[in-house]
Amino acid sequence: MFTNTIARPQGTLPLDLFAAIEDLKKELNAVILAHYYQDPDIQDIADFIGDSLQLARAAAQTNADVIVFAGVHFMAETAKILNPDKLVLLPDLDAGCSLADSCPPDQFAAFKAAHPDHLVISYINCTAEIKAMSDIICTSSNAVKIVQQIPADQQIIFAPDRNLGRYVMQQTGRDMVLWQGSCIVHETFSERKIVELKATHPQAEAIAHPECETSVLRHASYIGSTAALLNYCQKSPSQEFIVATEPGIIHQMQKLAPGKHFIPAPPESNCNCNECPFMRLNTLEKLYLSMKNRTPEIVMSEDIRLAALKPMQRMLEMSV
Repeated sequence: MFTNTIARPQGTLPLDLFAAIEDLKKELNAVILAHYYQDPDIQDIADFIGDSLQLARAAAQTNADVIVFAGVHFMAETAKILNPDKLVLLPDLDAGCSLADSCPPDQFAAFKAAHPDHLVISYINCTAEIKAMSDIICTSSNAVKIVQQIPADQQIIFAPDRNLGRYVMQQTGRDMVLWQGSCIVHETFSERKIVELKATHPQAEAIAHPECETSVLRHASYIGSTAALLNYCQKSPSQEFIVATEPGIIHQMQKLAPGKHFIPAPPESNCNCNECPFMRLNTLEKLYLSMKNRTPEIVMSEDIRLAALKPMQRMLEMSV
């Protein structure tokens, strides 16, 4: 296990957080869902680890009374959209998303109104308000598959990630109107430094998430969602990988392919900018306290929830 060096939040904490969290799971009939970008300790205590599509499916299928979402705000919102009668907790309400923030609802409403004949496909990395204005939700795992199911004469708005949108356009040959949003983590990877890494590690495969910029994607031998990248590195005969996505996924890669070497793709500057600052706001201490205190809770209006539920259901139906 990794030692958490982040300052402890206010509240009484047990010496063995892992055991205390397990006790609270039984007491609350709770399930812990965690994204691959969470700290290793949280990944290790989670009942289910996945990417956005996998987590949406897990949230839709759980029989737990309480869902503890170790991820960011839009992910916990998604769980609440699918489970209105369950208590959905997020360890830190400030765990937002730069991509979701790049698409303000009022501005997107005007953008949508300017393209009245367009079907709106929104990446799941968006707020409940944006989901409520969408026709279909997608994830990086299923975006290509979903767009391929749309009639060729139907015009499409794709939001909010321009990089994923461009990638989907290349894969499908469809012309789409793109909202110009992006993820601060996936836009920080340095093409120059990846080229240098490939020169010093000639046997390494570069693999990348489609939220990365085109300049990074062109150096990748494989492009896919976090779950797809994880599966690929297990099956590939390569023994070394340069990983262009948030480096939290490397914890699972090392567990599932222990004999292989994983190099996180670096940012341009000498910083930890390749780590999502929002994902890292969740800590084991905060997770424990959120379960103990039954807060912070995700809440939303029923009107927004019902409007957002329809495109979520369409995504799940089209992803079978």
